[in-house]
Amino acid sequence: MCGIVGVIGNKEAYNQVIAGLKLMEYRGYDSSGVATVFDGATHVRKSAGKISCLEDLLKNKPFSNSSEVAIGHTRWATHGEPIEKNAHPHQSTKCTVVHNGIIENYLDIRKNLQQKGITFSSDTDSETVPALITSFINNGLSPLEAVQKATKELKGAYALGIVFDDTNDTLIATRKAAPLVIGVGNGTNYIASDPMAIAAFTNKFIFLENNDIAVLTKDNITIYKPNGETVTRQTQILDMSGAMAGKAGYRHFMLKEMHEQPAVISETLQAYLNDNHTAPKMPEMPFNLAKVPHITLIACGTAFYAAMVTKNWIEEYAKIPVTIDVASEFRYRKAPMINGGLCIFVSQSGETADTLAALHYARSQNQHILSVVNSPNSSIARDSDVVLHTKAGQEIAVASTKAFTTQLALFALLSIEIAKLKGELTNNEVKELTHTLTELPAKLLSALDLSDAMEDMARKIMHANSAIYIGRGSLFTIALEGALKLKEISYIHAEGFAAGEMKHGPIALIDEGVPVITLAPYNDMFEKTISNMKEAEARRAQSILITDEKGAKELTDNKNRTVIVMPLVSDILQPIMFTLPVQMLSYHVAVLKGTDVDQPRNLAKSVTVE
Repeated sequence: MCGIVGVIGNKEAYNQVIAGLKLMEYRGYDSSGVATVFDGATHVRKSAGKISCLEDLLKNKPFSNSSEVAIGHTRWATHGEPIEKNAHPHQSTKCTVVHNGIIENYLDIRKNLQQKGITFSSDTDSETVPALITSFINNGLSPLEAVQKATKELKGAYALGIVFDDTNDTLIATRKAAPLVIGVGNGTNYIASDPMAIAAFTNKFIFLENNDIAVLTKDNITIYKPNGETVTRQTQILDMSGAMAGKAGYRHFMLKEMHEQPAVISETLQAYLNDNHTAPKMPEMPFNLAKVPHITLIACGTAFYAAMVTKNWIEEYAKIPVTIDVASEFRYRKAPMINGGLCIFVSQSGETADTLAALHYARSQNQHILSVVNSPNSSIARDSDVVLHTKAGQEIAVASTKAFTTQLALFALLSIEIAKLKGELTNNEVKELTHTLTELPAKLLSALDLSDAMEDMARKIMHANSAIYIGRGSLFTIALEGALKLKEISYIHAEGFAAGEMKHGPIALIDEGVPVITLAPYNDMFEKTISNMKEAEARRAQSILITDEKGAKELTDNKNRTVIVMPLVSDILQPIMFTLPVQMLSYHVAVLKGTDVDQPRNLAKSVTVE
């Protein structure tokens, strides 16, 4: 995911920025850049490729002066190809900006500004931000006032670092639904997407809240609310030597790990995409993916739900028959297996005993073995022919969040790869689907802004004895995952059902006040899913609908239900996107009930016994 670093108050500011950017290379990126202000102008250097390319550029084309303020960026392409003109920082005539996130209404903003004579040089949504701020400065507003007014017009998710052409003693930072932290130094202050990036310079951090606008000088930090009032945020001392295990200012590890999903999904995608992000790029395999006659997916718990979604993708795109099995049951029924088939084993830890035992059985049945794990040196990985490593990083909360969604992201790419090799997708279709996946991290950043709405929803169901989740297609699987998460950490009995199966028995569970959570993005099954939701409402269920912008517009009745509106995404992204709200709902219910969110009773992170 995109990374931001900013420094003010150090004569080697841009060198510190580059050092910080290097520490965020794990996020995955395709270009980088740095800007510094001197002689009444902002000077920018940026390059496609690795940070080493930017360093080479600075050697060949160094800044002619030093400055005490600089901002820098590593970019993961969403809008526009990963080429130099689309790299950050982006400039206008008054200010320069680095941006993490996505501006959803950028086309409207760009059109309005173009009508005023403002031109654009990139294909990005980000360039609209400095142009918009500049337009307000040209109307007589101060830099702070211009940023305040601009952020009120921006829709989507953003973390912004902003410098101004006519001053080298001010750095402005603001965020909404994208992480941004201030580092507090002695005569030097910092901003970053990740505290790790600036941990070498300070151990004092201020975590900005949504819509905060911070004005930094070398000696002062002033934080404003959107209405212009100043606000004080807590300064925290963090020992970053254990940063990977720390909560980084979050209340729980689960909350931290939910918020890490855009970044770790970005890194996972980066690891398995070709250089120009137009197709998957899988490691060399000792078997022909295009010729395997059958695929078996085996896993436990949440990883099994990743397998369920993957079955849908592989059968839809690659047209290969797929069987899915719970690892704890698989080997005991002595299932016959097609000679030369492919078995894929899914495990966060790579040490799950049931899954490892199933792998050994599959090996005895002359199956090719591929594992998807988050621990590349684990037992399952060592016993596999091919290992695909999810880049989730250490997941400490027992209830899996980022491990699950990185599995889904990786499986989406694998499904496209198999379909491409079998000739079931054209090159253009592969490119389109791949590009859609690259938009996922930014879309997830935007969805994180729904946390407050999910907390309100949690208050409505926290006292329930039982809850029901329903969905169709791959969203049926996410209904199962949502129910599992609620059971795991809040101890509320919950079940997930295929929406069309409600009339075949489960509808008997519904009486007045039972929460029914319907997952219904706008797709070819939307109308049928809504019909099933209304059947529950007719029996006085407490109805909660999670849909997207188009789905919300299609509903014209005034039924008394709670509606959560997600960003509109393509079908292949829907199961991953809709995982986030069910995670957030479970988290907030557990917090409100006072349970141990990170270590729920009776559960362990890695199940190493059968």
